[in-house]
Amino acid sequence: MMTSVVAPRVESLASSGIQSIPKEYVRPQEELTSIGNIFEEEKKEEGPQVPTIDLKDIDSEDKDVRERCREELKKASMEWGVMHLVNHGISDDLINRVKVAGQAFFDQPIEEKEKYANEQASGKIQGYGSKLANNASGQLEWEDYFFHLVFPEDKRDMSIWPKTPTDYTLATAEYAKQLRGLATKILSVLSLGLGFEEGRLEKEAGGMEELLLQMKINYYPKCPQPELALGVEAHTDVSALTFILHNMVPGLQLFYEGKWVTAKCVPNSIIMHVGDTVEILSNGKYKSILHRGLVNKEKVRISWAVFCEPPKEKIILKPLSETVSEIEPPLFPPRTFAQHIEHKLFRKKTQDVRS
Repeated sequence: MMTSVVAPRVESLASSGIQSIPKEYVRPQEELTSIGNIFEEEKKEEGPQVPTIDLKDIDSEDKDVRERCREELKKASMEWGVMHLVNHGISDDLINRVKVAGQAFFDQPIEEKEKYANEQASGKIQGYGSKLANNASGQLEWEDYFFHLVFPEDKRDMSIWPKTPTDYTLATAEYAKQLRGLATKILSVLSLGLGFEEGRLEKEAGGMEELLLQMKINYYPKCPQPELALGVEAHTDVSALTFILHNMVPGLQLFYEGKWVTAKCVPNSIIMHVGDTVEILSNGKYKSILHRGLVNKEKVRISWAVFCEPPKEKIILKPLSETVSEIEPPLFPPRTFAQHIEHKLFRKKTQDVRS
């Protein structure tokens, strides 16, 4: 049986002056062939590109203008399941405050951050951490992170929120509140896109009371051998929707039509992923895309991911009856959100054992 060993913080490894990375961080041979230089990859203009969706007209008075905007959002969700959102209604100033505060937390000495350390073994997952090996090969990812629930307000544990910098709580809480409104707007459009009333998808994912917003600030230190490592290994998000900010350093790649496509850095945008929850409810009509994070030698990358998740046990996730027919049978069995997460972990472990 595997025992979980607490890995050193990746930041400590990166700043120790090592020239080669420990073997636990080296990806399997079959993955290495597809890992390139992220800065070169981002410059590529040929091939498919992650769509940019302008939300300026999502609530336009003009029905045709409004429908055109919503149609583009729906199309991107069906074809890609990921997009850059621009004119999303959250001010550049607020987003900048969130980024400045998150970076200031990570700029502190490691011993300061350790005061907020999580304890994954005992189930205390909120706080400062690094990935523990949860697969048979003992593989690790080149990142540290800070994870906490940010909405609804009554479910937050404020004792775990960083006290430094002082603007962290104000900026993050306000951003979470505004993001919750944006999630409602997006889920409404996706609901209408399936022929449902607009509140349906949100209700099925937990509604205003139970849909949880979990923030994970990912900190990817410079890596001496970026061609051998990944910041985050390939996965799909379990959430309903995920919203991501970053510090304009490239790293995100999407597996689209059999190839890894690098997301460009689009100024003032929020990256949005459709997660497994919406893919399941829509019976696969909306896509939850496989993605991963690359690292580099020159620049620290930071991203702020907010996962909009259904409650663990209260809801049975399954394709909604209207999305199922004789021609389109259900693609997913009924599971609670907790069971879905378990199923993915188990499947991953068995794949690791086989490979």
